Parts: sequence; C-alpha cells; structure tokens
Amino acid sequence: MTDRIALLKAELSRRILVLDGAMGTMIQSYRLTEADFRNQRLQHHERDLKGNNDLLALTRPDVLRDIHRAYLEAGADIICTNTFGANPISQADYGLADWTYELNLESARIARAVADEVERDSGRLRFVAGSIGPTTRTASISPDVSDPGFRNVTFDQLREGYYEQARGLLDGGCDLLLLETITDTLNAKAAIFAIEQLFEERGQRVPLMISGTIVDASGRTLSGQTTEAFWNSIRHARPLSVGLNCALGAEQMRPFVQEISRVADTFVAVYPNAGLPNEMGEYDQSPAHMARWIRNFAEDGLVNIVGGCCGTTPEHIRTMAEAVAGLPPRAIPEHPIELRLSGLEPCNIGADSLFVNIGERTNVTGSARFRRLIRDGLYAEALAVAREQVENGAQVIDVNFDEGMLDSKQAMVTFLNLLAAEPDIARVPIMIDSSKWEVIEAGLKCIQGKGIVNSISLKEGEAAFIEQARLCRRYGAAVVVMAFDEQGQADTLERRIEICTRAYRILTEQVGFPAEDIIFDPNIFAVATGLEEHNNYAVDFIAAIRHIKANLPHARTSGGLSNLSFSFRGNEPVREAMHSVFLYHAIKAGLDMAIVNAGQIGVYDQIDPELRERVEDVILDRRPDATERLLEIAERYRGQGGSEQRKSEDLSWRQLPVAKRLEHALVNGIDQYVIEDTEEARQQYAHPIEVIEGPLMDGMNVVGDLFGAGKMFLPQVVKSARVMKKAVAYLTPFIEALKTADTRPNGRIVLATVKGDVHDIGKNIVGVVLQCNNFEVIDLGVMVPAEKILATAREHDADMIGLSGLITPSLDEMVNVAKEMERQGFKIPLLIGGATTSRVHTAVKIAPNYSGDVVYVKDASRAVGVASSLLSASLRQEFSAQVREEYEQVRQLHRNRQNRQKLLGIEEARANRVPIDWSAYQPPRPRQPGIHVLEDYPLERLLERIDWTPFFHAWELAGSYPKILDDEVVGDAARKLFAEAQAMLERIVSERWLKASAVFGLFPANSIGDDIEVYADEERRQVLTVLHHLRQQNEKPAGRPNQCLADFVAPKDSGLPDYIGAFAVTAGIGIDEHLARLEAAHDDYGAIMLKALADRLAEAFAEHLHERVRREFWGYAPDEALDNDAIIREQYRGIRPAPGYPACPDHTEKWLLWELLDVEKRAGIRLTDSLAMVPTAAVSGWYIAHPESRYFAVGRIGRDQVADYAARKGMSLQEAERWLAPNLGYEPDE
Repeated sequence: MTDRIALLKAELSRRILVLDGAMGTMIQSYRLTEADFRNQRLQHHERDLKGNNDLLALTRPDVLRDIHRAYLEAGADIICTNTFGANPISQADYGLADWTYELNLESARIARAVADEVERDSGRLRFVAGSIGPTTRTASISPDVSDPGFRNVTFDQLREGYYEQARGLLDGGCDLLLLETITDTLNAKAAIFAIEQLFEERGQRVPLMISGTIVDASGRTLSGQTTEAFWNSIRHARPLSVGLNCALGAEQMRPFVQEISRVADTFVAVYPNAGLPNEMGEYDQSPAHMARWIRNFAEDGLVNIVGGCCGTTPEHIRTMAEAVAGLPPRAIPEHPIELRLSGLEPCNIGADSLFVNIGERTNVTGSARFRRLIRDGLYAEALAVAREQVENGAQVIDVNFDEGMLDSKQAMVTFLNLLAAEPDIARVPIMIDSSKWEVIEAGLKCIQGKGIVNSISLKEGEAAFIEQARLCRRYGAAVVVMAFDEQGQADTLERRIEICTRAYRILTEQVGFPAEDIIFDPNIFAVATGLEEHNNYAVDFIAAIRHIKANLPHARTSGGLSNLSFSFRGNEPVREAMHSVFLYHAIKAGLDMAIVNAGQIGVYDQIDPELRERVEDVILDRRPDATERLLEIAERYRGQGGSEQRKSEDLSWRQLPVAKRLEHALVNGIDQYVIEDTEEARQQYAHPIEVIEGPLMDGMNVVGDLFGAGKMFLPQVVKSARVMKKAVAYLTPFIEALKTADTRPNGRIVLATVKGDVHDIGKNIVGVVLQCNNFEVIDLGVMVPAEKILATAREHDADMIGLSGLITPSLDEMVNVAKEMERQGFKIPLLIGGATTSRVHTAVKIAPNYSGDVVYVKDASRAVGVASSLLSASLRQEFSAQVREEYEQVRQLHRNRQNRQKLLGIEEARANRVPIDWSAYQPPRPRQPGIHVLEDYPLERLLERIDWTPFFHAWELAGSYPKILDDEVVGDAARKLFAEAQAMLERIVSERWLKASAVFGLFPANSIGDDIEVYADEERRQVLTVLHHLRQQNEKPAGRPNQCLADFVAPKDSGLPDYIGAFAVTAGIGIDEHLARLEAAHDDYGAIMLKALADRLAEAFAEHLHERVRREFWGYAPDEALDNDAIIREQYRGIRPAPGYPACPDHTEKWLLWELLDVEKRAGIRLTDSLAMVPTAAVSGWYIAHPESRYFAVGRIGRDQVADYAARKGMSLQEAERWLAPNLGYEPDE
C-alpha cells in the first residue's frame, strides 16, 4: 500500500489525474426495477429498496463492474466505490443500518478487482477511492425552522457511522478515501475524527481526499461557510487533495475553484456537475462544452485532479481526459505560516496581523448579565450579548459556562447550537472556554469552524496534557496553553518561560502539534493589590510575551485582560485605562490577542494624562508608591462610566437654543437630532427658507470659517454637509409649497464630468463645499455630453459651469465645451478642474476658445473663493482681469519653453535607446502562461497592499501616510478620517459591498523597433497583436538614453524568446447600488468615502496581482518578500505601465489590451468612448520583467514621431494628435 501511495503522489506531481464521473447517472441508465435491489437475503424485506444504489454491490455487482470499467476505459485514473450513501444514518431509511460494513466491503472489492484488471491490461496505474457521502442529516443545521437549536443527529452518531463505513472500505482494498459532497463541515469533521481514529488503531494511513460543495453563487456551503473558511476547518486532516464537487456546473464553480486553489497548500480536485439541471431536473451539458471549462481550469493552473459529478458519463470523462492531457498540473503554493481559524468566514492571524480582540462577555464567570440570562434560560437574549461583542469588534468570541448552578455541558451545547443559526455571530471563530474537559469536548462537537480550546496545561502532568492535545488536534482546534504545571501557576518571569518552553517542545516534538496552532497564555494577574510581590506581574507578563515571540517560533500569545484590574472592580474608567495602557505595551512586545470586552477598550492617547501616567507607573512598576498614587485619584473617576458611555451621554449641547444646537450639529457632523431640531426651528420662523438662510447658514458659515482657517478639514466639512442636506431635504416640501420666483441662493452652478469620463470624486467634493456656502449645485454626474451641460445651464439660468475630468481625452472634451459655449453665445464663467487638468492647459488650450471667464480651480478649498469672486459685483471685474493677465503670461511662457526645448529627430532618439546587453540575458519563461481570470477575488487579500497616501490627497489632506496621522496641522482630521475609512472598509469587506475581478495574461513577445509583437504561442509565428510605444525625444545629457518601453523587451532579431504581460483589475463591481443608497440618504460623505476606498482597493489589487505575477504566475521573483512600503517605493523587479500614463500616454492602446484579454467579458470592465474604464475603480496595463525596466515619462514629442506613430497604428495624423495632445511638442495644424 505504501508503494502505491508513493506512486500516486508521483503521478500527481507529474500530470493532472482524472477522476471518474457520476455513478448515479449511469445506474439510472440501466432502468433497474425493485427486483434488482433484492437478493435472496432481502427477498422478504419489509421496505421498498429501489433507489438504494449502495445495495447493488450485493444484488447487481455486474452493473457496478460495467460502470467502473467504462470509466476506466474512458481514461479515469481514479474510480470511486459505489458507497456514497452506505452509512448507517442513510441506510436506516431502508432498515439496513446494520449492513454498513458489508456494503462498503463488497463495493470496494468490486472496484478493486476491476481497477486491477484494467491496470494489468493497460499498463497504467489505476486507483480506487472509497466514496464517503455527507449522510442525510446535518450536525450544524436544525431540520426544524421553528427550533434552530434542535439537531436530529449528533457528532458521535456521525463519527460511529463514518468509522464503520471507512473500516469496510479499507478492508475492501481502497487506495484512498474520498470524503465528498460536504454541505455541512461539522459532518466532515466527524468523519475526519473517525478516520483518524481508524488510522491510529490500524497503524496505517491512506491518503484522504476531501471535497466540499458550494451550493450557489453566494460562494458558501449549505451550512454557511465560505470556501476559505471550509479549508481552514478541515486542513488539520492533512488531505492529499481538497476540492469542490456537485451543486454547480464548471462555469458557475470557477470563482470558487480559484479560491480553493489559492488557499489550499495541497493538491486540488474539482469535479462539477454537467452544467445546471434543466426544468426536468436533468443535466444536458455536452461533454465538449464541459471539457472546455475543465481545460480552462487546467490552463489557468487551478487543478491537479478533474472529474465529473451529477449528469456526467464516460463520454464526459473521455473528453475531459483528452482536454487536460499534456497540460501541467497546478503547483502547490507555499503560504506563510499562520494561525488559520474560521467560523463561517476565515480568520487568519499571521506575523503582520493586527491585534485580535476576543470577546469576553459570553462568559458566565465574567459577565453577570450573561450569567443571569443563561440561568434563566433566556438564550435568545444571551445571543444578543454575543452579537454585541462581534459588532463591537471582537474577531473571536470566548464562550464559558463554568458556574456551580449550571449544567455547563448542556448549556455549552444549547448555546453553540443556537449560535450556529445566527450568521452575523457565527461568522467569527469560537473559543471554547472551560476548566472541565468534558465541557470542552462537548463544545468541539458543536462547531463546524476551526475554533480555539481554552485551555489545556501541564497541571495534571504530561500524559493528560498529551492526550488532550491529541484530541484537540483530531477535532481540528487550536489550543490556549496556560503557564501552569504540576507545581502550580507560573507567577514569575522565569517560571513562565520554563513552562511555556516545556509545553512547546512536548507539543511540537512529541504530539506533532503545529506551532502556529499553539497560543500561550503566560497568566495576567491583578496588579495594584497592595502586596509588593504583585507589583511586577504585568512587567513579567510582557517580558514573557517578548521571550515567547523570540524563542518559540510561530506560537501565538494571549491573556485574559480583566484579571489585571481586579483591584479596581466597580471603577470602570480606571479599569478601562489600566486595560488600555497594558495592551499598549503588551502589543508592542508581541501580544497577538486577548480576551477583552471589545466595546470597552479606550484609546491610549485619549486617556486623561494624569490618569494615564499613574496607571503606567503601576503597569510598568516604575515607582514603589505607584499603587498609592493611583488610589489617590481613582475615586475622581468612579461613576463616570467607560469612554463609550461618556461619549454617548455627553448631551449637554442639547440644552442650548435651537440655533446653537443646529450649529453644534453642523460643526460636529452629528445628524442624529437634525430633523427634530430643524422642525423646531421651522416653527420659530415665518418662512422655512429663513431656517436655511438663518441658523443653518450661520452654522455652515462657522464651518466655512473653520475650514478656511485650517481648523477643520475636508472630511469634517463633508460630514457637515451631510447634516445640512438632511435638514434641507426635510425643509424642501415646505419651501416648495411657498416658493416664489425670486427665491435664489448665492449662486447656481452646473457641475459635470465631461463626456467619456467617469471619475467624479473631486467634482463631488467641490459640489459639497459649494453647497456648504449656500451655492445651489446642479450635479449632472459623469459622461455628460456638451449639449446636455449647456442645455441644463440655460434651463436653470446657471451662473457658471464647472467641468471635471481625470483622463487625458477629457482635456479635449473640455476644449470642445468651451468652443460650444462660445458658439452658442454664453457669457457665464467656466471653471475647470480634475486630476489631469492644469493651469497651463487651461490657459493654453481652453481659455483661447471662449471669450468668457475661464478659471482653473486646483482643489475644493479654492472653489468657494473663485465662485464668490466671479459672482461678486464688486470683485468680478478685477478678478477676471487678473486671471486673464496671468493666463496670457502662462501662454507666453509656454511658447518660450517650447521654442527653447530641443527635441531630437525620432531616428536620432532611437539611436540613443536603452543600452541592454541581450547576449548576457535569458528572459524568464512564465510558469503559467496564457490568460487567467480571478473572479470575485477576496477583498481581504488586498488590504495589506493599500497605499493610503493618495487616499488622504483625495480628501485634500497634504502629507504622506503614516506621518500624516501625527501631523501638527492635519493630524487630528487625518486620524478621524482614517478611523472612519477603516470602519467603512471593514463593512465593504465583511458585507461584500464590492466585488473585485481581474483578468491577466502572459504571452510570448519580442520587440520590433518601438513596437512589441505579441504571439499566440511559443512557435511565435502567429501574431496576436502589435503594441505601439512612444520614445522620449527631449535632448539628454551624455550617458542618458531616450527611453521607450519596447527597449525592455528582447528584440526579435536577438533570437531570445521574451514575454510580456497584460492585465485589467477592478474593485468597483457592485458600487452603484451602495452609492445610490448613500446619496438617497443625503450622505455625500459616505458616497465620497466609498468611491475613494474603491479606488484604493483597485490600486491595491493591481499591486497585489503584480506581486503574485512576479512570484507565482511568471515566477521570475519567487523569493521576493517585500513589505508594503518597499512595494509602494517600487523596489521590485519589473514594471506595470498603464496606457494613458507617462510611459505610454496613448489611451488608444487600451483597445488592444481589451481585445487581447477580452476584458469586458472576463472581468466586467468596459471602456467609454474616451477610453475611461467603468467601473471607475479599475487599473489596467502591461507587465514587463526585465531587471533594468523602469518607469519614465515620454514627455514632449515631435511631429516626426507622431506621424510615424500614426502610420504604425493605421490612424490619421489628426486623430493621433488628438489623443496625444498633452504630449505634443508643437502646435498641430488646424
């Protein structure tokens, strides 16, 4: 058997293996009758047996032999026994539970005999997998919707049944076991437990294959787990393969196949249904159609084993085997060593993870409220306590029922079964906390995810410690190990280190327990007790944490925080301060997690300075009188409540007059009371418009003054606008009822993002700031043609028009709008803004086309000043003259600069190309060439690659992250903005507001001059497309080349086979519905925040994907290990230049990229007429791998290169000049 296992693993490393197809589908084709399911022993059996396919091993073995042989002859390497339902629970429906062992034994013998026969005849290895189905019952789900805590099967019943089934399969000669169609992971964990028990008793292991079932497009199992959570839950079984089968066709299964392929550090097996069932419940996807999808999986490097489930036949398997023949198997990824927990969702804790809050309030020993609810049997209310913990930020919840008056075991089971039906709680991992092993074990039998046992220790000696550790491992749990041995609890640094080191060695060297699943708790004891020997407890704990992190590799650390402040029970502010100060220092030492009340941890910097100093003296044992000094001031704080309570109860401003209340709400962005205050104000004024013109505008004037003085910042101003908009929305019906023709704001402006462009964050911010200053804003949105902008301005008698754009083609459209305004005789001012716009472009290209005022507005902070000046009778003339004079000077300087800037002829520039010695270079061949699709990519994987600096710039907060958080001027605003961004980001990820998708490809390529040919395959005869690039033409100092991107790809005549990549990513799918919701609630702040975060996620996706390409798919930098700062500083090898950006400024190259990758179909990103990407949170570009490749700006180019470029692209000179307008070093002919 050992030799066959070695041969199986060798085959898997060499090629993609093929599993057989549907046994049930083939049995149905025989049209068997009741008689076929009976033999002499079953002749008088009292129940109907037709449909009990597992019986055929005893009644019609010939049918099974024929089906097995057909699949083997079709090319299957592995056949599955006909035992999917051969377990006592399923067979009990037929009155045959006692036949389990025999059914499995005989079915395995039949498959073994046929496989051996075909192996001898064909000379090719054939393997038998013992099929173990999910049973007809679920351990995590109640069959009674009215009683969510009810279970019709127990873990132990499942374990006993699975044990008997596995015993028969192994005795019958199976090479491996296949635990398949898992819809409830707790069932699977019971099967794993049984199989491990069997392996231990027999002293022999066989490989285990595990296959889950994602039931629909939600990406979850029937019991609610995501794909990664499922993997984390069963990974302890060390399966030969993990994968997915049933419920979905290959097409629908693809995103989940990608996910399991990403997370699993073992082989991946996939065997979908033959499409989705038709209205008759039949499967009619053809073998050829299904094989195309399976081949796609294989080409994208996602699979090691493929096969078929419902509806598949030997012909499906034959076609599939032919489709994957010769394709390389998926490479098993290497992942960082992390503690990988799960509830319904994964919770991975690695070296770079943030501190993990373990909620403490679902603990009867620590929460009087929770204890009372459990004692009174009020489990629904007790679940609300758990929900509060999760909502307050607990990533794990600790559950404890150790109380003398409780049946702890029953309470644990009842609570966990009920909790399983609450997805908003069950999404996080569970820490099962008890001093009684029987209670811990009962809890482990109730959770489908990978939880934590709290705790085991050496208190009862090594034998008991080892036994409990082995059982925890078999249940698939991580463990908290207390610093406690036969001599008692460790209360010194030396004893803490001694016990933890000893426990670590036993677990890792004797038990084989993964180090990353060990969590040490070195004992947090009470300080400030008045006993001198207790003064150093916190210092010793922190030192022990530091030692564990340095000397016990991969182990995690934790502690129960509430013990620390026991001396001050009843004084919540002091306890909270002690906890916050302790965590501040312990986390810096390496504390990974702690059992805390997640809603009652204060911010270290916000603790009263005097209290913080005295608490710190106690925690760090800095002076002998520390306890006395803390006691001196402690009573001052008693009764004030914790920080959250103090914030929520600080309502003294509610006693102010209504005008001042509205001002306070506006300045502080509080919208909770704005409707009732606005109504109260309306009752005091003769006309509702007076509420806006009076107290509301007075409040916004304060906001404007503070903003202008630099004492408020843009994020706060946008919050103020949210309050204002809600108040105005409330008043609008009253105003409309009394409206007169002469009602008018300070000014009316039409804002629009021009045709072809879809970017509007900056425009929206300008609109908010103008509204805050009593301007009426008519926002037309994005992609607005000139005729609509101008028609709206006429219809509403606008005072000015504001245009925005981000992509370079928008600059031409702005010129077009200016020309149309001139043609139609407009006189009102035109404001220009957006990322690609500039004072120079406005002065040189736009202003000359319109006789009215044209003004460049750099950012939102300048918008009010410009608009006010242009509409002021006393200021407009002077302001207009000043701008016109300034722009004339800009135009003159521009002309002079163009005359001075010497451009080389294009041939001379090409002669000075980047000097690369191609004879000394061997281009790396991609490990996984071809096109790859990443659909519904996990957003949480992108978070660590977010570059936050541009986020703050979007909000017009100057500075780089993280320094900006401590900036003297904007630090406070930046910290608040960052905290709110983190809160929204957490919701975006956890509630799946946005969907990220990508397509990328790696292709053979070579350069020809300034172009790059992209080939269909390694023969390099068929050209898929030709990419066109531009070369710098400005005169360079000696030794400095005139660069072109084509310089970094090996020339065709070098004979070197080089490659290029292309990509397009988005993180904005699904954003529109959330923007609509936020905007309907007048929440501009939330809408702008969402767009800004989506942009950051898209950029992070581009960075993350490039990293994976370098390390995995192209694989030229497999050992790269850069942190985010290094990646932001581009310290990696290779580049990802984007069309429309400085190194390749021509947006029209996107057409080629979209055609090459079929981007719209594969990633859901489309191009507008002006080649902006939709969704706007998107990034696209090329991958170049040469170590000397670098980013650069093409800069100004000459007419000779533009003409040459137009000819190469097959477009007219005029069209090329239009797209390249920002780069032209000459004035094109009209």
